[in-house]
Amino acid sequence: MLHSLSLGEQSITTATFNRAGDWLALGTSDLGQLVVWEWQSQCFVLKQQGHYDQLLALEYSPDGQYLATGGADGKVKLWNTSSGFCFVTFSEHTAATTAVKVAQSGKAVISSSLDGTVRAFDTIRYRNFRTFTSPRPAQFSCLAVDSSGDVVCAGSQDSFEIFVWSMKNGHLMEILSGHEAPISGISFGNCGANQLLVSSSWDETVRVWDIFKSKVQQETIRIHSEVLAVAFRPDGSEVAVCALNCTIHFYEPVSSLQIGLIEAKADLGRFRRETDMVSAKTASQGRSFTTLCYSADGSWILIGGQTKYICIYHAKEHVLLRRFEVSKNWSFTGLTEFLSRRTNTEFGARAMMDVEEDDSDRRTLSLPGVKSGDMASRHFKPEVKVYSVQFSPTGQSWAACTTEGLLVYSTHTDELFDPFDLDPSITPESVRNALHSVPCDYGRAVIMALRLNELNLTTEAVESVPVTEIPLISHAIGERYARVLLEFCALQLDRSRHLEFYLTWIQTLLFEYGAALKRNSAAIMPLLHLLQKALMRKKDDFLKLAQRNASSLKYAEVLMKLAQADSTTESVMQE
Repeated sequence: MLHSLSLGEQSITTATFNRAGDWLALGTSDLGQLVVWEWQSQCFVLKQQGHYDQLLALEYSPDGQYLATGGADGKVKLWNTSSGFCFVTFSEHTAATTAVKVAQSGKAVISSSLDGTVRAFDTIRYRNFRTFTSPRPAQFSCLAVDSSGDVVCAGSQDSFEIFVWSMKNGHLMEILSGHEAPISGISFGNCGANQLLVSSSWDETVRVWDIFKSKVQQETIRIHSEVLAVAFRPDGSEVAVCALNCTIHFYEPVSSLQIGLIEAKADLGRFRRETDMVSAKTASQGRSFTTLCYSADGSWILIGGQTKYICIYHAKEHVLLRRFEVSKNWSFTGLTEFLSRRTNTEFGARAMMDVEEDDSDRRTLSLPGVKSGDMASRHFKPEVKVYSVQFSPTGQSWAACTTEGLLVYSTHTDELFDPFDLDPSITPESVRNALHSVPCDYGRAVIMALRLNELNLTTEAVESVPVTEIPLISHAIGERYARVLLEFCALQLDRSRHLEFYLTWIQTLLFEYGAALKRNSAAIMPLLHLLQKALMRKKDDFLKLAQRNASSLKYAEVLMKLAQADSTTESVMQE
């Protein structure tokens, strides 16, 4: 034996060497662990581990650079959205993490847990700097943080109360009572000059609280069905409520008037477990959507729950835009819609045979309220569900916590052809003719390329513009095309090597149309988040490059001094 390595008590699922034979990759499926080990130097090249239990909650950072997730294993993890790697894990919770939130500054991650604590973690020093508790032990099921990051609220599922803490000193400021059943969701929203807190509960009510006034005021909205989730629109003008009967209600938070309704029962889909004795239609009657969120600009609604589908609705028209299927993995249950003869035998369904008792005709039933299934059975199959969904602040992607794991969907693909304001005169040939005409019509070429919205052609048109012509063309294209061009430049910062060129475009456009963009700040917030994410990523890359170059120069300087000292010593000895 040349070397021995121990990774834990769980069995190693797979192992493989690289082509050179100096790196060994080891995978453990029970822990969700991937390790790359260099056995000669006995050091880790890569070590990644996901949640070894079910993912329950997620939240994007304000700039979209990382994701915070919480799982049933009690861990809180931060993931880089670019590389997909986990860069820090917090293990202070002793029970399942039910919700995670990221402060607006991006410097703190707050999580609630069934262990009766709400914890705040520093994303710079990677430590738990605040722990919030209640006077009486309570299991926290939901969490909300105000826009300033100074107030933390958590809802309890056993005492039916909402606890309000101060982030600065960790003191409990208020206990909001009124709900008569477990609280399922809370959310903050800016309604003009006021900031309101909305809470939902299984008591079929939604309550609106104004906790920043000296006397807490509340408004009660009756839903006539158990409420499972609630979310504020980013601009604070609307509240979406998801009920147990698969309906989504829309309310105006100040006046509490209902302004819309979506009947989502038909979009839930039909499915059955392998051990169900009823049809898919009957089995689906007790299912519902349990989580929802708004897009960054408030134009879409994303919902998921006890189903294999994630649905996107238009928030204003209240129509279904698209339905995504979470998984087609047959190692999960809840995917089939019809009985299959391949799973039937002369003694009944094959999945039912292992759970039947030997000396009785009765089938073993799971306990009431069990959500995950009977894990004590000989063959256990998890059920496909969606626990949490979240849109990226940049508007370019959204993520979902499912039985399959953390799924990230992108709304941007380079192959997507999505033109606008198109007419027969706008073609790739006309764009290139405008670029090569005498004199060159750069402004017309850029506008036509933006209207065609084809990546390679737009890149060719924009990069053909001389730097001295950028202010003139920026003034000529108008506000509408300026927003499209800003989004294109933000995306190009990650792809192109012409960093200073695109930064000049961004600076010129922001100076030219800053006042007009500020008037529509709510609508362009995803664009600003995208610009911030691209600039911060480039800043981090340059800092790493500068530090590496400084270390290399310092090392070269030390080597040069050693060489000079050796040559001096040698010359002295010769003399």
